[in-house]
Amino acid sequence: MSRVGKYPVVIPAGVTVDIKGQAVKVKGKLGELEYVASDDVDLKLEDNKLWVSPRKSELGINRSSWGTNRARLNNCVKGVTEGFSKKLEITGVGYKAAVQGKILKMSLGFSHDVDFEIPAGLKVACATPNDVTITGIDKQVVGQFAAVVRAKRPPEPYKGKGIRYEGEYIIRKEGKKK
Repeated sequence: MSRVGKYPVVIPAGVTVDIKGQAVKVKGKLGELEYVASDDVDLKLEDNKLWVSPRKSELGINRSSWGTNRARLNNCVKGVTEGFSKKLEITGVGYKAAVQGKILKMSLGFSHDVDFEIPAGLKVACATPNDVTITGIDKQVVGQFAAVVRAKRPPEPYKGKGIRYEGEYIIRKEGKKK
């Protein structure tokens, strides 16, 4: 049984929620998101609370997707009110990043610079050449872009060079012994 699904999604002031069938449109001060819930759940809006409940069926899939749908709807509400952000730290001699228009340009020790096109709806900022902050209203898009950037040069365990999430701990290994 889902422990997440049984709680309602609280709709704060300034956020409007429109339900049409399984499609939910959430508008807030930062933007607008749309999520289509699976057919396995019922949606109900009452007293600024969005309730998600599983449909009665002999299939167990209804109860298993119940908590997922509730969490995704909660992320939509949180995204249009507060937004999401991921911070990346770049470690290594000569490794740096800069934003030029809609391109994230990174020097990562390759013979060429690595360019990433910034997806629509995301803001990327480089406070210093070694810090990259990715912000947006859609949690999945923010996390996916951060993972794509990190995958170009993941942190290695011997020298600790590479791109890592803020607060990520890399277990260091001892090098060769003579």
